[in-house]
Amino acid sequence: MALLLEHEFKVLPADKQIETEPFLDAVAHLPPFFDCLGATLVYAPIKADLTGNIKKIRAVYDSNPTKFKTLQNILEVEKEMHGAAWPKVGATLALMWLKRGLKFMQVLLQSLCDGERDEENPNLIQVNAAKAYEMALKKYHGWVLQKLFMGSSFALPYRSDLLRALEKGQEVKEEETLEKIHQFLQRATPVLDTIYEMYIKMNAELNYKA
Repeated sequence: MALLLEHEFKVLPADKQIETEPFLDAVAHLPPFFDCLGATLVYAPIKADLTGNIKKIRAVYDSNPTKFKTLQNILEVEKEMHGAAWPKVGATLALMWLKRGLKFMQVLLQSLCDGERDEENPNLIQVNAAKAYEMALKKYHGWVLQKLFMGSSFALPYRSDLLRALEKGQEVKEEETLEKIHQFLQRATPVLDTIYEMYIKMNAELNYKA
């Protein structure tokens, strides 16, 4: 898949240490995914948020690549550096929001791969997007944002159009595109799960609403 497989995630090592630079290289090409969803009023800000958070993490990494070699290093060093202000600062906060946007992508794509759909309208993706929003973002959004998201579901593309957009407009058999999504998820899901585990383990997760 042209969009998702441009720069794959590295295989998660046995020690589950996620190297910062390869991670940033892998996620840097993912924000355009949200262009494929239409509903610009809702998804353009998410795309901008992802892009901004990637830049913030990159800036911290570039300031000392040795000290911030892994994502785990970033959280540990910033915890020591910022004291009581942590984790609501720096790359720790940026990665917290980045992982939520990536989680939305992951759940939506996994739902497509699993064949979840509205049986009466099988070419719509409202079911998949609603599941992704519920699992990844809803509890971090206030009432206004939640209403905006639910209302935007009617502007989502058809399933077939989304799959074509992920292939950058090329005509590819649906099963081939779904196999590429599966390939992307095989690498991305363990990495994302590890980041979530890291935030829980270090008590770095914040539940305030945007």
